[in-house]
Amino acid sequence: MPFKFNATRRHHIPKARYRVRNWPAYEAGLRRRGDLTLWIDQAALDTWQAPPRITPGGQAIYSDLAIEMVLMLRTVFHLALRQAEAFAGSVLRLLGLDLRSPDHTTLSRRSGEFAARRPSVIAARHLVVDSTGLKLFGQGEWNEERYGRHRRSWRKLHLAIDAGTSEIVANALTENDADDIGEVSGLLEQVDGKIASFIADGAYDGEPVYQAVVRQQHDPPPNVVIPPRASAVLSTDGQSQRDQHIQMIAEKGRMGWQKATGYGRRSLVETAIGRYKHLIGSTLRARNLAAQQGEVAIAVQALNRMIGIAKPLSVRVT
Repeated sequence: MPFKFNATRRHHIPKARYRVRNWPAYEAGLRRRGDLTLWIDQAALDTWQAPPRITPGGQAIYSDLAIEMVLMLRTVFHLALRQAEAFAGSVLRLLGLDLRSPDHTTLSRRSGEFAARRPSVIAARHLVVDSTGLKLFGQGEWNEERYGRHRRSWRKLHLAIDAGTSEIVANALTENDADDIGEVSGLLEQVDGKIASFIADGAYDGEPVYQAVVRQQHDPPPNVVIPPRASAVLSTDGQSQRDQHIQMIAEKGRMGWQKATGYGRRSLVETAIGRYKHLIGSTLRARNLAAQQGEVAIAVQALNRMIGIAKPLSVRVT
């Protein structure tokens, strides 16, 4: 049986066309993304001042919610820290509140506190995982590339989304040499609720991934959908999920395996990555890894809020 049923005519397959079925609601949601009231948190305004500190150290002026709200405004409206400071101050004045906006130095210093923030999403069912690269911001990076000292630095962003809602349920920002397989356990630990399936591309093909998924949830074990490499062979007992994929590909071909397992849903995480780079940007603004991780955590919260109010329902028409 051929590697793919249609291997000889792949170049003749026309591009699929889709139509948005909920256009009025989707369009209204897109407009609302620019509404300031969506990004101003009443809880942050009510608790603008940080609570008294009972441990040794300096007393913070602004609460975590206040810092998060200003950083959220900065992320959504693509502002520099100084502009975010002034923007938040003008919003507070227009609201008639006698509150002072955090200065840009405070915003920069405390942005790393959100690195461990988990997305506010629970009960994920079908996880789709992938990674992408984000460039670093700064003149020094351009000089290093220009004068040939070494390749330009970048970070790797690992994302796990819920295929049902398209929300990001887990994320990790690492150095550019981090292994995709090695980050799976950390992503799974961020997921609340039971997992029905784990879908990823061939870069995640390896026994450590299957083991990490089973450790996260062994009863019932999630369905792991990862395409084995072309040279993959059966294990000694031939009973693992990976063995089943190898046998199914041998019987039905790769295309038949993709349809039978629902592997096509992996495109959803590629769409989420494209959404991140289009709405947030492909360049990190913070200068150190902790602050960059906080920046990504804020961006994920913003994207989940956006997709919650404006998600297209597309159907294939051709």
